[in-house]
Amino acid sequence: MSLRIATWNINSVRARADIVEQFLRDHQPDVLCLQETKVANDIFPHGLFEQLGYTHRILNGQRMHHGVATISRVPLEGAWRYDWQDNGEARHIGVRLPNGVLLENVYVPAGGDVPDREVNPKFGQKMDFIERMTRWSDGLKEPAVIVGDFNVAPLDCDVWNHKALLDVVSHTPMEVDALNRLQQSHDWVDLGRHFNPAPEKFFTWWSYRNIDWRLSDRGRRLDHIWASPSVAKQATGFEAIRDARDWGKPSDHIPQIVTLDL
Repeated sequence: MSLRIATWNINSVRARADIVEQFLRDHQPDVLCLQETKVANDIFPHGLFEQLGYTHRILNGQRMHHGVATISRVPLEGAWRYDWQDNGEARHIGVRLPNGVLLENVYVPAGGDVPDREVNPKFGQKMDFIERMTRWSDGLKEPAVIVGDFNVAPLDCDVWNHKALLDVVSHTPMEVDALNRLQQSHDWVDLGRHFNPAPEKFFTWWSYRNIDWRLSDRGRRLDHIWASPSVAKQATGFEAIRDARDWGKPSDHIPQIVTLDL
């Protein structure tokens, strides 16, 4: 079967329901993984997705903060929620696709403004979160896809200016090293870079502070789609929907879609 999986940090699914609908109508992925939904499970906007044929929805919501949701036109099996933040925040949900492949949807903490855990506990929480993910990944035996907002831009060409951002949270050497250890723990294939090889610039996030984001293009690649080696061999297409950064009331992130012939 051919399966199109999308990931998008939507920065409030209810506030941006119009552009979620636009994306689903225009691009019609089979599965949509949302991060930063910012809504408790009991008031999630189910009707929006039901009317578009996305009848399978697995949620891990939280009022006003964080939250992830995996929404699908194809059946999903099981549901598990790992507390990699170790404080109950809703930042992960896992499901099994019809062919048995695991799909992990994750929202890594941003980490605050200062890359020092001694003066900024949020940065320490982020580093510990990635370390817990790495321990899980190291023991993973089943084929899987992991998607979401990792809040780390690992390569020099994943940011608009490598030297300028070396001390900025999301591109510091400590974070890059941690993400590299995570990737190596399962030999994950970074499908974004598989289809858009370095040194090509490739971004998925632009700050709201940029008045003209296209003109300045001061972006970062914070959002990722990784696959187990066996699954990555079956990836046949990849799209990053840059135009979504201009839609209506936009998220500061854009959606990405991978096509897998599973």
